[in-house]
Amino acid sequence: MKFLDLAKVYIRSGSGGGGAVSFRREKYIEYGGPDGGDGGNGGSVIAEAIEGLNTLIDFRYQQHFFAKNGTPGMGQQRTGPSGDDIVLRLPAGTEILDEDEETVIADLAKVGDRVVLAKGGNGGFGNLHFKTSTNQAPRRANAGQPGIERTIWLRLKLIADAGLLGLPNAGKSTFLAATSNARPKIADYPFTTLHPNLGVVGVDNSEFVVADIPGLIEGAHEGRGIGDRFLGHVERCRVLLHLVDGTSEDVAADYATIIGELEAYGGALAEKPRITALNKIDALDEEEQAEKIAALEVASGGRVYAMSGVSREGLTPVLRAVRSEIDAGRKAEAALEAGEEEGPQAWHP
Repeated sequence: MKFLDLAKVYIRSGSGGGGAVSFRREKYIEYGGPDGGDGGNGGSVIAEAIEGLNTLIDFRYQQHFFAKNGTPGMGQQRTGPSGDDIVLRLPAGTEILDEDEETVIADLAKVGDRVVLAKGGNGGFGNLHFKTSTNQAPRRANAGQPGIERTIWLRLKLIADAGLLGLPNAGKSTFLAATSNARPKIADYPFTTLHPNLGVVGVDNSEFVVADIPGLIEGAHEGRGIGDRFLGHVERCRVLLHLVDGTSEDVAADYATIIGELEAYGGALAEKPRITALNKIDALDEEEQAEKIAALEVASGGRVYAMSGVSREGLTPVLRAVRSEIDAGRKAEAALEAGEEEGPQAWHP
């Protein structure tokens, strides 16, 4: 399945049906009076997050979604049927943006989240509604309200527990392939990964989802390279695993480049918990390994793990550290939700 994380969509809700102008005409009833029914409501355009999707590829081939119009009213006080709604089925984690690509209309973060994007027009009143004591035979009815037409953008941000960061060719895809059943493309050249990959990683009888995004380069937040398009996919992660290429000449500069891009991107991305790991230690001797770990510890101000996705050396401690941060994030979220549900406590003197 091809990956697509941005799509432009045109939607239109249905117009309401017009009310009917009709009079009761039956044998032996000379003055039957008005009996025009109301028009049916137009269908709405609804977006819903469903399970089992992780791409917007369907919206590359179908970009127009129009709900049905309501049916006009009929005589004998019969209301016209309402138009059918149309539902856009989206992957969880999809943001819906206005035409300017900046204004967020809705954020469908969880499966089951649902929002009405364009409400159908109301049906018009039939002439039965306009009967008064002074006007017993009204010959007017309302037209239905028109539907709403708008252009929206769908932007997918994958929902993963952990996100992989690093320069191109830092070994992120190799790490994902070594620790999960995911089979990303792996090769010895930069920008091998062109689309995000998801993998389910297990350690100590616990599983979590890891997202591998294309590598970042300096100036990515300004549009250089391709990684800036995919930084949004790690916005929802609880922890970031920063892999630094151990074969690089200046690991501290590589580390600073990625951190600078995170800070320039904005939002809470730079403040997320980070775990730093020196990758490709199988290509280093002990002296080089110690020297580069020391340089990274100075640059990051914290612990640096040593690992190799190829030889699988040091993977378990890294995965345990990632899982520990994920568990801490889940507990914090659960405590926050519990506090919101309880609400403010009443004060008793």
